[in-house]
Amino acid sequence: MQQSTRTFSDRLFLVIKGLAMGAANKVPGVSGGVVAFVAGFYEEFIYSLQKINFKAFKLFINFRFKSFWRYINGRFLGLLILGMLISYFSVSKILDYLIIHYELYVWAAFFGMIIGSIYYIVKDFDDWSKKNICIIIISIIVGVSISLLDPAKENDNLFFVFVCGIIGVSGMTLPGLSGSFILILLGNYVLLLVDSVNALYDTIADIIQWDFSFVDNTQRIRLLQVLVIFSLGSLTGLVTLSHFLGYVLKHFKNATFASIIGFISGSLGVVWPWKDKVYKTDTMGNVQIDALGDPILDNYDRYFPDFAIVETYFGIFSIGIGIGIVLWLEWYGQKTSKISK
Repeated sequence: MQQSTRTFSDRLFLVIKGLAMGAANKVPGVSGGVVAFVAGFYEEFIYSLQKINFKAFKLFINFRFKSFWRYINGRFLGLLILGMLISYFSVSKILDYLIIHYELYVWAAFFGMIIGSIYYIVKDFDDWSKKNICIIIISIIVGVSISLLDPAKENDNLFFVFVCGIIGVSGMTLPGLSGSFILILLGNYVLLLVDSVNALYDTIADIIQWDFSFVDNTQRIRLLQVLVIFSLGSLTGLVTLSHFLGYVLKHFKNATFASIIGFISGSLGVVWPWKDKVYKTDTMGNVQIDALGDPILDNYDRYFPDFAIVETYFGIFSIGIGIGIVLWLEWYGQKTSKISK
């Protein structure tokens, strides 16, 4: 179903969906694709990205901007991307604060949202053939296996960074696969989403102050190169994955939905609320830090909750809130779709 962008409230709600996607994409273990799926615009998102092709390029270079905008469903994509950009500089910052101070409850809320997402998809899925059940089981195994992998070491080789961009954007297009968590496993989360982004901020600040001394800073220039290559890889991954997903959605819709159910179910292991952070250490056993002086996350050590403490019950309550958010989104989506009809 195509998202209405006729009224101000339609456009505002689409920006809010972009905000939610952007916030989810930044959190290791959470997939922005899940937000798109539950909010009811996943298929339109994929099919719109498919329109970024050679025909769109020809329209653009021939200065047929209105035709180009219409062809790629520009209003829909533009509002969604606007929401993601706003999220990166606002909501995701608030999320960072909440994770630092109320980590258990934030993870519990996300855990509940994923449970709610599974319910949302399963209740409308009606092709429980042996083939699709096997696809679900295999996808669950893959999702759980990913959460148990040991992270690799940081690697700033530009070809590998490009590949990281392609793989890292998967969280936006593949519900259940977290791009941020995959970057942790590839060893490049800090390099690509912390150090290189901070290098860009510092560079912009220097340029505003008319200070170009950074051109002699080899480390800064290297990080900017890394960011550019990572961005190109992300763009490449976004377009190529959307074409692949558009094809399988069109020809193997039920099998695709079955794999999405499996991947989302498997991601529950990644966002399990009761866990301790495990940080990277050097050969001497000292915790390694990034450019901001923060310890570098290596993985998580999960444990079963202790029901003798009150914090556990607040965590369970937060899971309920997460489930409630998804159910509200579903109800609101159905309500607005009836009004638009």
